[in-house]
Amino acid sequence: MDNLWIASLADADRQRLEPHLGERPFAQGQMLYDAGEEVDEVWFPLNGVVSLMTVLPEDRLIETAAIGREGLVGVTCGPMNGRASSRAIAQIEGSAACCPAEVFSQALSESDTLRNALSRYTESLFAQVQQTAACNAQHRLDERLARWLLTLHDRAEGDRFDLTQADIAGMLGVRRATVSEVGSQLVDKGLIRRGRGWVEVLDRPALEDHACGCYMAIRGVMKDLRLPVPKAA
Repeated sequence: MDNLWIASLADADRQRLEPHLGERPFAQGQMLYDAGEEVDEVWFPLNGVVSLMTVLPEDRLIETAAIGREGLVGVTCGPMNGRASSRAIAQIEGSAACCPAEVFSQALSESDTLRNALSRYTESLFAQVQQTAACNAQHRLDERLARWLLTLHDRAEGDRFDLTQADIAGMLGVRRATVSEVGSQLVDKGLIRRGRGWVEVLDRPALEDHACGCYMAIRGVMKDLRLPVPKAA
């Protein structure tokens, strides 16, 4: 499986990167880098999902962006070879093509088209972060949960993925008991099914109808910027 962002590049830009890429697996819950650390690698997911987490006081976390095979992880948190402003955690296990940050930095310095492609991607990611922040502040939790499940479903390889209530609570910044209550609403409507440590999407169109407008707004930004969009709606 290819990384869609790399696949969308011009041939010359792909050739700058591909000789330096090495595939590496990541496990669910694995931290790729932490806030404040120097970022020395760029990760291009081939499958799975990586969450960018904002670290709050008392080491509380909340997700601000999710990245799958449509994007890249490691250069959107600060200047190349800079320190990360967020924590990157694998939400769904998978693998990524990785290259040293200095290699990617050199490729950027040599190619206007590669810099433009990265600029479009970082603009879309910034839009996702902004939209997520607004969503967390304004929308009902059941709408936010539907939006978040759709975001994962876009990037997962199937309708069922491993998630615990603790995982979901951490992503949405709420208590597990609250997630259980709100998740039951989606189950009762026939939108999802869940078990111990997993969630399955049963009715995607209905889940889209239940989600707030933030989900489609983020996808619209990606389309406007001519970026690869995850699973078609």
